[in-house]
Amino acid sequence: MWIVNSQLISVAAAKAIHGRLEAALGRLDLATLSAAPDDVFRAAGLSRPKLRTVRALCYAVESGLDLEALKQMEEEDARTTLLRVSGVGPWTADVFLLFAHGRPDAFPGGDTAVQAALKEAFDLPARPDRLAAEALAERWRPLRGVAAQLLWAYYLRARGGRDGAPAPHRPETTEELR
Repeated sequence: MWIVNSQLISVAAAKAIHGRLEAALGRLDLATLSAAPDDVFRAAGLSRPKLRTVRALCYAVESGLDLEALKQMEEEDARTTLLRVSGVGPWTADVFLLFAHGRPDAFPGGDTAVQAALKEAFDLPARPDRLAAEALAERWRPLRGVAAQLLWAYYLRARGGRDGAPAPHRPETTEELR
């Protein structure tokens, strides 16, 4: 839930929405998320597209998507499996694999803070897009996820500690969807 909620918004906004959802639903797990009416999500501030993604993820897990089994898969296979879920894009898949599964090579090249940190740290003329960021990170295999965390730390430090990383507030676990 946290990762979907964090898509394309600030960490502060994601924390606020997440807090309102927890207050309204209590535990955020598969049962409560599946059973909650749409108006609860909307009242908490979750956008319609994110709500569709939450519903699609719940349906996928209820239909047999085994999030724990992703740990046993090769990196690209696990990513491809997640990308099959409606609303789950590369950023969401990579952040999930990095934080929920601790995969050290998952690299969210589409993350704005990662891109900004790459631009600043390497004195690039422009912020790289997702593909360019992923190309830059190739040399860091098999520890691109570690590099992403260092880039988030760099980004935060350069901005006086303001939020920039998507998930350190509360890493999503596969247990939250059970």
